[in-house]
Order: sequence, then C-alpha cells, then structure tokens
Amino acid sequence: MKNPSQHSFHIPVMGLAYTIDSPIKVARFGIGSAISIVEDRLIELMRSHYYSFINEVYIPIPTSQADYRAKRITDYLNLVNKIVLLQIERIRNSAFEAGSEIVKYFELLPESNPLKQIYNRVNSISDLSEKMELESYLRSIVIPGSIDVNIMTKIDKNNYSKNGDLLEDGSDAITALKGYANSDLSNSSVIFSAGMNPRLYNYLEKCNEFQPDKKGVFQKKIIVKVSDYRSALIQSKYLAKKGIWVSEFRIESGLNCGGHAFATDGFLMGPILEEFKSRKEELVKSVFEIYKSALEKKGLDVPGCAPAIAISVQGGIGTAEEDAFLHQYYNVDSTGWGTPFLLVPEATTVDEATLKLLCNAKQEDVLLSNNSPLGVRFHYLNGTTSHSEKLERIKNGKPGSPCTEKHLEFNTEFTEKPICTASFKYQKLKISQLDKMGLPEIEYQKQLKSVVDKECLCIGLSNAAAINYDKTLIKNLDAVTICPGPNIIYFTKKVSLQTMTDHIYGRTDLLEGIERPHMFINELNLYVNYLDDELSSQGSLDDKKVKFYTSFIENLMTGIAYYHNINESQLLNDSFNHSLQEATMRIQSMRKKMEMASSKNLLYIRTNNN
Repeated sequence: MKNPSQHSFHIPVMGLAYTIDSPIKVARFGIGSAISIVEDRLIELMRSHYYSFINEVYIPIPTSQADYRAKRITDYLNLVNKIVLLQIERIRNSAFEAGSEIVKYFELLPESNPLKQIYNRVNSISDLSEKMELESYLRSIVIPGSIDVNIMTKIDKNNYSKNGDLLEDGSDAITALKGYANSDLSNSSVIFSAGMNPRLYNYLEKCNEFQPDKKGVFQKKIIVKVSDYRSALIQSKYLAKKGIWVSEFRIESGLNCGGHAFATDGFLMGPILEEFKSRKEELVKSVFEIYKSALEKKGLDVPGCAPAIAISVQGGIGTAEEDAFLHQYYNVDSTGWGTPFLLVPEATTVDEATLKLLCNAKQEDVLLSNNSPLGVRFHYLNGTTSHSEKLERIKNGKPGSPCTEKHLEFNTEFTEKPICTASFKYQKLKISQLDKMGLPEIEYQKQLKSVVDKECLCIGLSNAAAINYDKTLIKNLDAVTICPGPNIIYFTKKVSLQTMTDHIYGRTDLLEGIERPHMFINELNLYVNYLDDELSSQGSLDDKKVKFYTSFIENLMTGIAYYHNINESQLLNDSFNHSLQEATMRIQSMRKKMEMASSKNLLYIRTNNN
C-alpha cells in the first residue's frame, strides 16, 4: 500500500505537547502527523485554545463527568478534524497566485509526485481555458494529510470510581483508544508504541470502527510501532486472531530516536529492514490466514485477498540521500522525520527558550538517560527548565516532583497503591531506605543519583503548549522537558516548513558543510556506546549475562558484516567502511574484557567453592 498522503514522509509523535496540534499546522498541506492522546489535561487545554478558531464556545469537560477522559479526547479530535476540513475548503477556493496556500500545497510536493508535474505544467500554459481546467482539477484533488494518534501501550494505569471500584475498560490506554474510536476521524490511524499490551489489544474486539466498510476500506486503521520483524509477526498474529488487521508496521530504530529508547539486543536498522523487505509477502500471507479464520468465526465478511500492509521507518534520518535510499532500496512506503521538525514552528509546538536550546545542542547535551519513571532509557536534552528545577529541588533537600497527573504510577515498592518514581513521595521513601542501608559512599551516591534523576514527564513534556498559547496546565508548574533524538546536533537553526520539506526532498541542504556520519553509522555507534555502558555498569558477569552480551555482540557483528556486503554504492565509501572498522575494533576490545571478567568471576566462584 502506498502512502495515502501526497508526501513520502510523515511527522511522528513527539513528546506530549510537541505534536499535539501538528495536524492543524500541516495536514492542510497533505502532510501526515501524529497526536499523543495520553495527557487528557493537555487535550482539555488545547480544546480551550482552539474552539475560537471555528467561532464556537468552548464548553469544559470536567473530571466529574463520567468517562471524561475519553470524551475530552473524542471532542478534541473532532475539533482538529473540523478545523482541518475548513482549512482544506479554503485552500480549494483560493487563487493560484504567489503566496497563496494552494500554491504552497503544490510547491511542497516532491518533484516525483504526478500532481506536482501537473502543477508545473499549469505555469507554462498560455491557453486560459486549459489553464483553468487544470487548476480546477488540482483543486479537486487537494486532500489533507492523515491525522493519526499515538497510544504508548505501557501507559495504562488502572482508574477507579469515587467509591474506589475498579473502572471496567477505564484504564488510561483503553480510555484513550475509546476516545479515538468514537471520533469522526477517517482515513486515520491509531499507532501503538512501546510493545504489546494484551488488555488494550483485547479491547479492540469491542470496537467495530476498526473493521473495513462495505468497500473493504479501513476508515480507522491500526499501526504498530516495532523494532524488529519478530515483534511485527507476534503482534499482528495476536490481533489477527481477534479479527483485527494491522495496516502498517512503523519500524523505529531502537536507539537512534527521540523519547524513550527501546534498545534491541544488538539488531541494527539495516538488517531489520532487509528482513522486512525479503519476508513481507510471507508475513502478509501467514497473518491473512489467521485473520480470515477469525472473521469467519465472527460471521463477518471475509475479503478475497489480504488487505494492504505498509512499511514505514523512522529514527535518525537526516539527509535527502538517506531518505531516498530507504524508499528505493528497502521499498518503504513512508519515512518518519521527527527531531528535525522540532526546529519548524510551522509544524510543531516548542516554546522559544527550548527552541534556542535545541538550536545550540551539542553531542554532550543529548543524553541517553535514566530519567524516565518508566525505567526505560530516555533521550534527554540537558539545560531545560525542568532539568534546572530538578537540580534546585535536590539542592534544597526536596527531590522529586508533585504527582498531579498520575499517568506513570506503577511502583508498589513502599505502598499498596502504585506511585510514580519521580514523585516527592517515592523519592523520600527510597532515600530514607538508602540512608539505613549503610552502603559504601560510592555505592550510596550511585544509587541516590538513580533515584533523584527520575523526572516528571507528564508535566514537563506538556508545558511547551501551555507556554506557547499563554495557558496554565498546572498552577506554578511551568518547567519544560524535551527529548530529541541524537540527530538534533546536526540541525542548528529554526527553519520554515518549506525549507525543511525542501531538505527532505533534496531541493536544498540544511547540512551543507556539516560533517555527519550516515544514519546507519550513527545508530551503530549508539549501540556500541550502549554496550560499553552496560558492561561497565556490571559488577560481575554470571553465565546468563555472559550469554546475553555474547549474543548482543554477535548481532552487532552480523549487522556490520551486512553493511560491508550491501550492494549499494551510497554506503560503499571510505568513510563508511572506516567507521565500520572502528566499531569492529571497539566491539572486539569489549568482547575481550568481557571474557576476562567472566573468567575471573568463574575462578573466584571455583576458589570459594573449594
């Protein structure tokens, strides 16, 4: 299935606020983008901001209202859709003249798009009637980019009634899905990220909105974000058994991405894409057999052939050459450009102070941190107001954050009711425990740091929108957290939507004169650094750890061999091969250290046993 968008790229979800209204900014130009629908207070804030755009009165949806979270999400998505449709109508009625949005719509398109070629012809036609006929046709095919939503499956806290009863189908992820399913969005998708959530996936069976219409068209589609082929196969088969079809797999680099980084066991992007390329037909066929059987059992119409499955990829793409290579060599349907768009105010919502930090970011400023309360590594930009606020609280002896949103309350180490590890309450209890353990000072400081590093993401990732639109999300809490991918260090200035799109399609080069390794090399180096950190943090290596890290190393080496052998001149250059050799030497050095450490540990065990 080719991307229904007029464009060959999409803007992935970023943080909570950064793409919260991206469709309102870019969908009218045919560009697809994704909204996070986790934080309903932020969504309520956006409702209050945008109702004036359609000259309607904003009516709050209070938390006292039954199913308020799903209702807020549904209403905001309907509002966004209504605004975008009005924008499209205005574009269709605008004149083909310099500076108009219909001209911008077609100027943004890639040169390979047939509609762009028709548009270019219009400008050279002297016959007025023919010119008007083509302009009329172009107006008729102006369509918005996809308005997609993202649900991070791990954020699925249980919710309770005022009487303390567990709400059936009332968890965070399920109410978000319910809110999307009830919206009037069409030709749209829900993106599931962060792995499989059986409870959430099971709820899909209750949602008829994800079944195709009488023409076999899915108005609401399922996209699953994955890091490898195996994950795609497992999740799609699980859903197929329930009569749910996955319309797209969105492959994301394990480490060369923004936000939470779900590292693979050393599997690199190139070999992963190669497996999808070579086994896609096998995947579609095997999943379709399961899907047909499930539909038959449910008494639903069974399609004569398998519905389409698209493959998209994102994570660290930085040049037009890389983008074209992914499309042409791996046959992907769309590429995700996330982090660079943080520097495009026409596309994303970033406050001015954070925007300046992003423009000035150096390699040492972007950390693969342990700051997330989820316990998953998290790309983090140092120097934000949230970082400064956290350090100030630690300095004043009051580490932690007020937990107002409670979306990340999962820890029951000290309490029966789950709490967030970034909260005042948890950090106070944990530090008190550490104080009583009598640990050596070095170990104490190490464990203390792992506690106080945890940071409130619900507010930090939401506040940019509140600041930009002169609103208040939570009173007296205005700090901002941002989580760009490592790619941000190569993009150094604020640019227009036109300029960034021109960069993607090779019409201009924002990285001219900037030395930047290929995206595959950047990812490889991130994995080598990750392995180095992991091995350095291990006190000792038992057989299980040795087995895991040995497998990790073998996977990296297999990836390097793949890159050496890939039959593509773009990669076969001295710089690329030299980087592969350097990575190989570092990995071999780490392997020797690991073998020595495991041998010493084995000798210690044998000596003590004797």
